[in-house]
Amino acid sequence: MPVFHTKTIESILEPVAQQVSRLVILHEEAEDGNAMPDLSQSVATVKHAVDNLIQIGYETVNTSDDSILKQDMPPALQRVEEAATSLLEASNMLKEDPFFAPARKKLINGSRGILQGTSALLLAFDESEVRKIIAQCRRVLEYIGITEVIESMDDLVTFVKNISPGLTRMTKQVDDREKELTHQVHKDILLRCLEEIKVLTPVLISGIKTYIQLLSSNSPSSADAKNNRDHTCKAVGVEIEEIIRVLQLTSAGEDDIEADDAAILKNVLNEMEQRQQEAHDWLRDTQSLPGASGEKALHDMLASALVAAGRCPNPRDAEVIKKTVSDVQSMVNALNELRASGQGDSVQAQALAKGIEEKLADLKSLVLQASSSAEKSGAKQLAHTLKSQIEAALRWLRNPAAFDHGYGEQATRAIIADGRRLAATLPPGKDRDQLLKLCNDAEVCVNQLSDLCHRGMGGTPQAKAVARALAEKLNELSESMTSAVAEKVVEDFLDVGGPLKALTAAATAPLETPHREKIFQEKADQFQGHSCTLVETGKIAAANSGVQTKHSIEAVNKTAKQLADLSPVVVTSAKVVLMNPGQEAAVEHFNLVKQQWADNVEKLKTLMDENTDTQSFMKATEAAILSDTSRIEEAIVTADSQAIVDNAANIARRSNRILQVAQQEVDNSEDPLFQQELKLASDKLKAVVPQMVKNAKSLTLNPRSSQHGQNWRKENDVLVDCVRGIRLAVTPKTHPHPPPLSPYAAQADISQLSLVLDEEHNYENIWKSDDVHDGAPPRPPPPGDSNDLAAPPRPPLPVDPDAEMERVFQQQPQENQPIMLAAHTLHQEVKHWESADNELVTAAKQMALLMAKLSSLVRGEGGSKKELIDTARKVAEQSAVVTKLAKGLAAECTDRRMRTNLLQVCERIPTIGTQLKILCTVKATMLGAQGSQEDDEATEMLVGNAQNLMQSVRDTVRAAEGASIKIRVQSGYSLRWVRRRPWYT
Repeated sequence: MPVFHTKTIESILEPVAQQVSRLVILHEEAEDGNAMPDLSQSVATVKHAVDNLIQIGYETVNTSDDSILKQDMPPALQRVEEAATSLLEASNMLKEDPFFAPARKKLINGSRGILQGTSALLLAFDESEVRKIIAQCRRVLEYIGITEVIESMDDLVTFVKNISPGLTRMTKQVDDREKELTHQVHKDILLRCLEEIKVLTPVLISGIKTYIQLLSSNSPSSADAKNNRDHTCKAVGVEIEEIIRVLQLTSAGEDDIEADDAAILKNVLNEMEQRQQEAHDWLRDTQSLPGASGEKALHDMLASALVAAGRCPNPRDAEVIKKTVSDVQSMVNALNELRASGQGDSVQAQALAKGIEEKLADLKSLVLQASSSAEKSGAKQLAHTLKSQIEAALRWLRNPAAFDHGYGEQATRAIIADGRRLAATLPPGKDRDQLLKLCNDAEVCVNQLSDLCHRGMGGTPQAKAVARALAEKLNELSESMTSAVAEKVVEDFLDVGGPLKALTAAATAPLETPHREKIFQEKADQFQGHSCTLVETGKIAAANSGVQTKHSIEAVNKTAKQLADLSPVVVTSAKVVLMNPGQEAAVEHFNLVKQQWADNVEKLKTLMDENTDTQSFMKATEAAILSDTSRIEEAIVTADSQAIVDNAANIARRSNRILQVAQQEVDNSEDPLFQQELKLASDKLKAVVPQMVKNAKSLTLNPRSSQHGQNWRKENDVLVDCVRGIRLAVTPKTHPHPPPLSPYAAQADISQLSLVLDEEHNYENIWKSDDVHDGAPPRPPPPGDSNDLAAPPRPPLPVDPDAEMERVFQQQPQENQPIMLAAHTLHQEVKHWESADNELVTAAKQMALLMAKLSSLVRGEGGSKKELIDTARKVAEQSAVVTKLAKGLAAECTDRRMRTNLLQVCERIPTIGTQLKILCTVKATMLGAQGSQEDDEATEMLVGNAQNLMQSVRDTVRAAEGASIKIRVQSGYSLRWVRRRPWYT
């Protein structure tokens, strides 16, 4: 089946698919009794192109030293060659008899063979190129492993000299590959891994150097230095292994669609079935080489099984699947060793191959059992963000009587559980009590509604009243959770670098410092605790903030994990410095590790700022400053100088955090008015912070001085006003869109019309133009001949797209209608927006309708192959329209983050649309092959493509609606976002 994971493959397959689609349409027209036209010239052109392709293919095979390419490429070349010959024979036969049915069938089979053979040919060559990159990655990975035996500076010099060219070559190859890929998720992972390797490499070399010097001096700290070296070496290996994993992927997988567990398990089962035969052929062929396509198919089955393990409703089933996968991997490794040594036909090797086949059969049965369990239970993958969980819950609450496998109730209870976990991290007080009360109230409502639904009373007025109350509680709970997260971020990220500075000071303290090691241990414990707090707050914010995307959550969790792994290394490196004063290599390594930790913290803080609602952050910071102010007032009464110092320092730090976030907003915006207003407010705060600190110091020296207290209060009040000014400056100023003009607006100068009240208090129209006062308008011409009086024909009424959508999507699709389900999901997103004056919404609605039609055509519910191809072409055209409109909006958006997000989600739409055309052509060529393995594979790929496309359009509509509030004033922006109904209906 065609794959589209690279731009080159897509660019070659698209024109081939266009030619094949024309042949399919001609064939279908011939079935209606039309004669086939003379195709000899067109087919001859195709045959000539195929001959050139085959010649290049065989030359590549002959000059390559890739044994797997030599094994996989010839069958693909042979298939293309045979298909081209069949095409030529069919053309000659049809030239003699344009109505000859066997010739038409031969024509379709040849067309399908060329399309699929070309795809197989391109995939074989692409896999060969990937193997070259992987080989380079493995060479680097293998060479890094010798760090364990480097014990001298000469060895280190040799290591650096040899590893540098290899790393450079690997980086360039992976970077070039990233530019060729079409899946954005894979591109992002490769870039992130490369960046991490660049950071880790100098840390690794420094760690080796430190270990060598401590080992040569017989220092007891050499064991700690060895642990640090091994940790960094392992981290580099993990990143390279991740690169290798992603390089072998050919589909976006479940990252691009929000599928439930049952759907994913079903897809996993289909993938295993598709690869099973190829894996069994490899196992039964005693001469098969390790690394051949059959072994790759086997490993794909194991990878799919691990995905299934992560989605199993029963944890015990998941453990059994994981253990079986581990057993098979060990057996495959043993079999490869035997075959590599020429013992592939030995009794032991054959027994291993047979045992692997039996294990694969057991594995498939386990996945089938998990899929059946998930389908019976209706288990679904819960939404990734608080916002999407709220949306899932509200969909249930709008129609509690509808059966949704309990998904809405699961989402509601998940929100309540997250709220309670968040409350447990808050200090005792009013905010914590309020959050717990909202959770309890929401739980009471959901229990009541669940009970009513189970008793078949989900559609009663009582159930609807409970649903409305629960919707209000969830809205309040969401707002409370967002505020609580902002407060935690404000408090926990107030002074991210302080504990590290204290640890550094303790590690580098002079030898004569009293209790030097004890102080270091205290500072190390404080640093570890501080790191844990940052990590936990990051995870909490990722789970409960209301503004992130799935990928931003993954970025937060990834950074938090790196921080957690790195913190013990920082402490160990600091301890090495403590125990070996004056050791330059140890200090150098400590500084590198410190910088790595600080960079991760800064990255995490930036992610927190970006994913925490700015207004909530500003409001929470302002409230915290007021609390610090109150504590200073209390300290003045009790003459507590230390409390004055501590709280004044907190006010200064909070003010600096406000300035940091404000500067991020300035850098993120391209609105000159917004930038000017925010810079002005920030400059005022910058000027007053030093004055407040200065007066606080004076007050600390004499807390009972009324003059010093008055001076401090004056500056602090100004500071609070400045903070409030920044908060107001970042608050969005919404400008409602003007109402749509009447279609008759152009017929008169409306500016000349006014309504005045006459003496009898009746409104009358008064035209201000001079023509009104110069007398009656000219008499119209007399009617002509009676024939002229006939009314013109009534034009057809325009089709209302909203009414058409309601008709098509009036019923919930069934589980066995995956393409229709994807279209229905998009319909649910766009139906709330008016189509008038919003071309993007109109195009998205049109795509949902086209995809619904495509679903019927693919399922064989009427229609023709020509309609299938034309519908796919129209979907691709609408995809281009949506992308063009989204890019036009992004160009006028003044918010860089919103613009980037909009471009990221819309730029993948044309690629998916092109892939849809190719896949529909493949599906259309399955004449006489319905129900075959190839037909099933084509259908599965088509379903996944349709789901990805509808999800991408849905994400684009959401991103566009958000970006529309940040548009340049003089942009001429014309998309109006008007809701057809409130969110709670």
